[in-house]
Amino acid sequence: MTWIERYRPKKFEDVKGQEEAMFKIKNFVNSFPKRKKSIILHGPPGVGKTSLAYVIANEFDAEVFELNASDFRNKEKLQTILKPAIEQRSLMRKSKVILVDEVDGISGYYDRGGISELLRLIDSTSYPIIITANNIWNKKFSALRRKSEIVQLKEINYKVVKEILFDVLRKEDLFMNPNILTTIAVRAKGDIRAAINDLQSSARMQDPSLITFDERNKETDIFNSLRIVFKNKPTNETLKVFDSVNMHIDEIILWIEENMVSEYKGEELARACDLLSRVDIFRRRIYRQQYWRFLVYENIFLSYGISASKKNVKTGFTSYKKPTRILKMWMNNQRTIKKKSIAEKYAAYVHVGKKRAMREFPVIKQILENPEIRKELKLSEEEIGYLEK
Repeated sequence: MTWIERYRPKKFEDVKGQEEAMFKIKNFVNSFPKRKKSIILHGPPGVGKTSLAYVIANEFDAEVFELNASDFRNKEKLQTILKPAIEQRSLMRKSKVILVDEVDGISGYYDRGGISELLRLIDSTSYPIIITANNIWNKKFSALRRKSEIVQLKEINYKVVKEILFDVLRKEDLFMNPNILTTIAVRAKGDIRAAINDLQSSARMQDPSLITFDERNKETDIFNSLRIVFKNKPTNETLKVFDSVNMHIDEIILWIEENMVSEYKGEELARACDLLSRVDIFRRRIYRQQYWRFLVYENIFLSYGISASKKNVKTGFTSYKKPTRILKMWMNNQRTIKKKSIAEKYAAYVHVGKKRAMREFPVIKQILENPEIRKELKLSEEEIGYLEK
């Protein structure tokens, strides 16, 4: 058995370095099913999302029924797999826990009604559903987020990782140079699974000091990147902070814009706003004039510049919010979609062009006040709702 399996946490008290997350998880366990029936554990790889799911199962005295992204190919497959699991009682344990692992691995190609079916089953289940994800902020999971408790697991400080490694060695009745343990803990970058695997590999060597470790180039999430920019002193590493974030630069700008008012005030905020405006200026020049050499300035202002706007290092925890402009843009797009679909139906019915129907939509809207015409065009409930707003 690998050490990562042997020393996987079994109880809440075995989990280290996730105090804030554990508080929310315990509340979910204690309040189930009075509040929400599902909980989303999200964060970077190796921080213990799946392990925590099994810890929750142990606290429930429950068996685990596990699914992953490949089980969401379509609605019918999910009904075949998950529905019986939800409806049947556990044979061996007091209860049951449904684990949906790595839900963000579901692509648009594979998900043919799987997410919508999962939402329906959450409403009907009498068992807790635990969902894990590296990144849960894709818009296709918006309904899933509303139905679930959301708990972010953070990267664990290297000192906590080092303590865990010491504990593993003690249980194995082994000793290793503390400097080697520090190296393993630092290079793991908060990934406990990777750190324990490296420790086991080192322990097999006659001289562990000779082992070399490649520093992991981990993808970081937007929340950790914002903390580095807003709270820490700017360094050369700050320049690279957004390189490993799997997000378009335009969306990162919106995150910065939304959250810098929570960290900066007065002159700091004015300076940060000025630099953010320069990012927008360079971005416009890059796209309009094809001045690609300006990309370096765009990145400098957005990372190092915003970070250097503060006078002192920021302390304490700040809850960063998803940009409201994204939500407003999405809502506006949804309204535009309904308007276009109504215009297309009307254009086809009266044999005019779609563009003309869009231009004349205020007049068409008055015509469509007649219920008989709505019925003739076969307007959906959403389209009728749009007309009546």
